[in-house]
Amino acid sequence: MIGEFLHQGYFVLFVIISIGIVVGNFKFKGFALDSSAVIFVALFLGHLGFQVPTEFQTLGLLLFIFTIGIQAGPGFLEAALRYGRQLMLISLVLIATAALLTFGAIWLFDLSVPVAVGLFNGALTSTPGLAAAFDATRSPLTAVGYGIAYPVGVVGVILFVQLFPRFLKVDLKKEETKYLDQLHDEHPQITNRVLKVSNKNIFMKSIRELDIRNITQGVISRVKHDGNIFAPNADTMLYKDDLVKVVGDVDAINRMELLIGEPVDEELTFDEGYMINWLLVTNKKIISKSLRELNLSALNATVTRIRRSGIDLKPLPHSKLRFGDKLLISGSSQEMHEVRRLLGNDEKRLSETNFLPIALGIVIGVLLGSVTIPIFGLFDFSLGLTGGVLTAALILSNIGKTGPILWSMSGSANQLLRKLGLLLFMATVGTSAGGELAGVLKDDGMKLIAIGSVITLLPMIVGSLFGYYFFKLNFITLLGVITGSMTSTPGLAAIDGKTDSEAASVGYATVYPAALVLMIIFSQLLAMVKFS
Repeated sequence: MIGEFLHQGYFVLFVIISIGIVVGNFKFKGFALDSSAVIFVALFLGHLGFQVPTEFQTLGLLLFIFTIGIQAGPGFLEAALRYGRQLMLISLVLIATAALLTFGAIWLFDLSVPVAVGLFNGALTSTPGLAAAFDATRSPLTAVGYGIAYPVGVVGVILFVQLFPRFLKVDLKKEETKYLDQLHDEHPQITNRVLKVSNKNIFMKSIRELDIRNITQGVISRVKHDGNIFAPNADTMLYKDDLVKVVGDVDAINRMELLIGEPVDEELTFDEGYMINWLLVTNKKIISKSLRELNLSALNATVTRIRRSGIDLKPLPHSKLRFGDKLLISGSSQEMHEVRRLLGNDEKRLSETNFLPIALGIVIGVLLGSVTIPIFGLFDFSLGLTGGVLTAALILSNIGKTGPILWSMSGSANQLLRKLGLLLFMATVGTSAGGELAGVLKDDGMKLIAIGSVITLLPMIVGSLFGYYFFKLNFITLLGVITGSMTSTPGLAAIDGKTDSEAASVGYATVYPAALVLMIIFSQLLAMVKFS
């Protein structure tokens, strides 16, 4: 009776998670497994015969991948456009190296092609690739090869991302700082300066006529005219010797100085009739609207900066608002209440978690992943469960809002669901893979394990060195690219516990869809070896 109870799936699940967290918190000379320790505990208990129902694996995978997509989405498109070619090339180098090693193993060790193709997909932990390989070979030996290499692939990627930075003596904290500094360079710090209107070409012209925001990329937040200080609107006229406070990055302010006049050492302090406030954007009705559409100037208010994820952005007419943005508003105290009502400014709403976007987003992702597309009659391509959910999350988070539905999550909610999904996934995958440990030791098991280990590790080394020394890529981003190329969610999880930045998630999300396609293509090519 007690034995049956101890083997109940839900009980085993939480035992694995509990022990894994304890083990993961243990540090030896600064090295800790963190959350990834869960999979090692699961492998051990799986070897002993304990199992967690596979439904937990699917549930955990869906939650983890969806929250990654929602978090990485806003930065994914920009990263793909800015760095996409570099990241995709690293992924191609890694997967092509693995395919060449597999081909070499077939030739050197006279391996069965189905087993070798299974090893290829297991070593790179690619379930969609396995499906394509099985379809091409029509042999159950493909699944055998996959089962042998998969545990090595899962553990190998985790160990690689944990140990390779130490081998190259890369400080991940410094890399994180570099990444954040790069973000700040791309979104320069916002500052301000007081200028005296001395350019006769702009005397008695309105801010709208001068089109200051579009020309200079800066804004005028205050004007002093005839001793009165006020927040301007688009129709405010500038007169000789007026003082204006301008806001923007250094380049924008320098352009405004050329347009308006020389700087002066004077503070422009509002009288009691004006105020400056940071206000939160929590009103669903204005999400995805631009500042131009919002038209706060009609309320005698000016947005002088936007703070998003800790970064100050220049407010431009086309700047679209996202849920959780903080706006620095200057304006009339009489109208500030109306501005606050328009934006929402509700901290409680910011901390709330609406499960409808999560559930509906995953449903859309599952449906997207089930779509099969014939490729030139050679094979059928499908994003699969993981690829579909990730792609849906990336697209929806960039859309931001559909009717009343906000495709976003608060940081705390995202982290909670992400960690829960991760723990469920790793505990289930570990017990499943651990059950194969005894079987792979028979016959050619050790030889196949060794070949699988080489196919797992060597391509990661080649890809990492290529990205780090040739492209000079940030190492945290690079590790995300490596785990995305290996389609390894546990590998990403191992990085996730070592950094507070989304660099790894963005790198993972950027290459993951392409890696799925490349794995299917190379699996098909390897399966054709039997005809040559």
